Amino acid sequence: MSKTLRQNTMAILNYQDYDALPCVHFGAWDELYGVWHAQGHISDEDMKAPDKENRVFKKLGFDYGWYASVGSHGGLLPGFEYKELSRDGEYVTYVNGAGMIERSRPGADSFAQTIGTLLTDRKAFEELYLPKLQPSPARYNLEHLKQVAARQDEIQDRPFGVHVGSLYGCIRDMLGVEELSYLYYDDEELFADLINAVADVCYTNLEAVLGAGIRPDFGHFWEDICYKNGPLVKPDIFEEFVGPHYRRLTDLLAKHGCELSSLDCDGNIDLLVPIWLENGVNIMFPIEYGTWEATIIPWREKYGRGLRGVGGMNKLILAGDYSDVDAELERLKAQIDLGGFIPCPDHRLPPDAKWENVQYYTDRFKRIFQ
Repeated sequence: MSKTLRQNTMAILNYQDYDALPCVHFGAWDELYGVWHAQGHISDEDMKAPDKENRVFKKLGFDYGWYASVGSHGGLLPGFEYKELSRDGEYVTYVNGAGMIERSRPGADSFAQTIGTLLTDRKAFEELYLPKLQPSPARYNLEHLKQVAARQDEIQDRPFGVHVGSLYGCIRDMLGVEELSYLYYDDEELFADLINAVADVCYTNLEAVLGAGIRPDFGHFWEDICYKNGPLVKPDIFEEFVGPHYRRLTDLLAKHGCELSSLDCDGNIDLLVPIWLENGVNIMFPIEYGTWEATIIPWREKYGRGLRGVGGMNKLILAGDYSDVDAELERLKAQIDLGGFIPCPDHRLPPDAKWENVQYYTDRFKRIFQ
């Protein structure tokens, strides 16, 4: 009897025999859906559907997307109310839900400019932020979790993950890269208290999710704290202040039979990989090829089979032609042969990805690997 997609995925990540390599995606930029809709590839119905991503990528030939199936609210609760501070021509300066003061052009598809943050000192932390970083049943839907747990074994079309949260990336969203970088040196105690508050929320949330009967195949973290040249935080600081919280969370997962944890971080993550791995996070995702040509191969040589990966497929080749797709599939074979690795576009597909190329990728992928 052949294995299901879920069984095959778990077999691969546990270095066991499997029947077929799943064809996995990570979604697309919103602009790309508009392009494909204008070209006639996506219907009006699909564009309006709440499960638009799933519909479109199934039509393209993918098996499933890499994401967590259930989770909880680990950030500020409630978030700050949006407040417009000023207008300068077509630009608006405002306070966003994370307490960041930003400047942007409404409707523009670009990142907002960071102006500052409401988290200016300990008083602001204790009066404005700490009340929003408290454990609460409002952070998860307990009845829904119990209902999912009761039918979890019926889910066979994808691996079942639980979103554990973010221990540092969400704090960057509250302060900005520059302010967060200075905080450690300006007020180390506040730096630690902020991380601990966020981590405690993640832990109590995970306790509740697992206590509802959820039995995850993997835990899933989000960070996005690196860029093309490396981390946006000193690794030794990250190891000291954040590492133990990863261990605390992955140990809790292990107590409930879950030995795999996935970490979503963009950029060049090389210097943070050993910290995550030492603290129980053992699946790197999405392994951006980028300008630094990241692959799982050197990590596997250095850290062994304890390190797995999902991602690593250079999404930029989808703007080229069929020969580019063929070359990329050939390049991925050496990584697949290592085991514990599932190819996936190394981030959401950009606006120049061609529908025909994506279809060709999934068709060739299945002919070769399934």
